[in-house]
Amino acid sequence: MPSLAPLLSQVTPAVVNIAVLSAGPDADNPMLRDPFFRRFFNAPERQKPQVSAGSGVIIDAQKGYVVTNHHVVKDAREVLVTTKDRRQFQARLVGSDAGTDIALLQIEAPDLAALKFGDSDVLNVGDYVLAIGNPFGIGQTVTSGIVSALGRFGINTEGYEDFIQTDASINPGNSGGALVNLRGELIGINTAIIGPAGGNVGIGFAVPSAMAQKVVAQLARFGEVRRGRFGATAQDTTPDVANAFGVKANEGAVIVEIVNDAPADKAGLRRGDVVMAVNGRPVRGSGDLRNQLGLVPVGDSVELKVLREGKPLTMKVTIEAAKASATSGRQSVPELTGAKVGTVTRNGRNEGILVVEVDRSSAAWNHGLRPGDIIVGVNRRKTRDTAELVAALRAVDRPLSLNILRGDFGITLIIRP
Repeated sequence: MPSLAPLLSQVTPAVVNIAVLSAGPDADNPMLRDPFFRRFFNAPERQKPQVSAGSGVIIDAQKGYVVTNHHVVKDAREVLVTTKDRRQFQARLVGSDAGTDIALLQIEAPDLAALKFGDSDVLNVGDYVLAIGNPFGIGQTVTSGIVSALGRFGINTEGYEDFIQTDASINPGNSGGALVNLRGELIGINTAIIGPAGGNVGIGFAVPSAMAQKVVAQLARFGEVRRGRFGATAQDTTPDVANAFGVKANEGAVIVEIVNDAPADKAGLRRGDVVMAVNGRPVRGSGDLRNQLGLVPVGDSVELKVLREGKPLTMKVTIEAAKASATSGRQSVPELTGAKVGTVTRNGRNEGILVVEVDRSSAAWNHGLRPGDIIVGVNRRKTRDTAELVAALRAVDRPLSLNILRGDFGITLIIRP
């Protein structure tokens, strides 16, 4: 009878369970660690450390590298990895990247099995896939399905998105586990679900292997992802632009602004250019361009395929380190409840408003505002400092649209009452 058992016998030993011990909310307050002060101030009992479950995938048996999700090991005090044969090992965090939700752990263990990365760029909707992980902490579980969609975004608004969508059952605890093809290759890292009750409803998401591999390479080398500066902002190709340049509406990204003396400017890029590919990989839109350039290490060069007035061009761009900037002030704005902002200055000039801090339980966070965002306009009215921001916010009726630079690329956030 047809069976996936032979394939799974080769694959599942490389998928591990991860137990994470996180410190309680008051762990960093030395006064609240003292029982006397607790009684004196009538403070509540100390909360015990929290234990959560996740999954991981061994990608290098010799070095003991295990890839998982950033959100699985975030704020971890201890990480324990359990292999399929029930061996347990303390793990060391090599590095983690919140932008792509990828983290790299390392364990010292003999006789490990590892999965090879497959090429997620050749996936098609309808391809069969298997999801392997530790749902609800019950132990290793295998589910099957197909690739439901590719290039999904809007799931992790503060990050780099290019998700594989699948109907293979993914539940809490599957995070960091493997999405494999029928050749037994790792083509995704399971990361999120959409489920009204917190369980599976047939819509799960995985970080594609093409993205995960690039992140892991930098985490292994630097312990972090070192994102550089491209120096241009882009937008999706609209039907009008597509007709003008003879491209499909879902192809390419249109350059709308270029920073003087930035890498894009030095390479000869111009406003109105349509970037069609990066290092031979097609660009599906401005988000895809951001994803690809955001994973290029500082100092590396990329080859861009560009259409300029219908004529194809090839350009070489070297990604540079981000220029240092200063931030003056740190204030709260009532119209952006939960956020603290300051004015960004470069070379003595005000260039926008930096979002310094956002309370995760606030309205500003729920609207999509994130630390590191630079607000450059309100309803397309330029704002160069906090005073202009406050004036612009109070001069318009709700809803508001915030024009934001996130990295090199512009996004718009709608804030409703």
